[in-house]
Amino acid sequence: MDVNEKMRGILVDWIIEVHHRFKLMPETLFLTINIIDRYLNKVQIDRTRLQLVAVAALLIACKYEEIYIPDMVDFEFISDNAFNKEEILKMERSILVTLNFDVTIFSSYRFLQRFCKIAKAKPTTFHLAQYLIELTLMEHRMLIYRPSLIAAAALNLALQILYREMGKWTPLLVNHTRYFEGEMRPCQKDMYILFKSI
Repeated sequence: MDVNEKMRGILVDWIIEVHHRFKLMPETLFLTINIIDRYLNKVQIDRTRLQLVAVAALLIACKYEEIYIPDMVDFEFISDNAFNKEEILKMERSILVTLNFDVTIFSSYRFLQRFCKIAKAKPTTFHLAQYLIELTLMEHRMLIYRPSLIAAAALNLALQILYREMGKWTPLLVNHTRYFEGEMRPCQKDMYILFKSI
């Protein structure tokens, strides 16, 4: 069964809540969703197993990004004990084998950190841009954009929202991001629609 946009949105929304409850690093959230998307792109999963995929993906991301990971009991608990330890570990193996153990990604969050450092962005600008890239996680249509483009578009949009002027996208940012303002417009427009709909 193919996972439709609505089902994916509900799943990602749930993962965001779990991520918040566990107080995990932002990188863990982006990696978890990336793992889910790549796995579901390769494997047909029954609707009843979607939450299991998400829990196992979160476990993998925690092992990769976190210093201290939640206990296995916590992973069972977040799924209302719908899955036991063995089922979660079996799904973890399935995901890792399917992805050829390739869990290293360049997330939009990492790009945003770099771009904001180059721009010498204020914390307010970074936090708004981070919020914008987090909004894109739930939207299936945003998967067409590269993580670096999402990060650049989020920073540019945050600068425009906060400072209400164009021209903050400097030649230095063009040089480091490799994006001109015109290239970012479609992504930025979709991002702005998400921002205004909240």
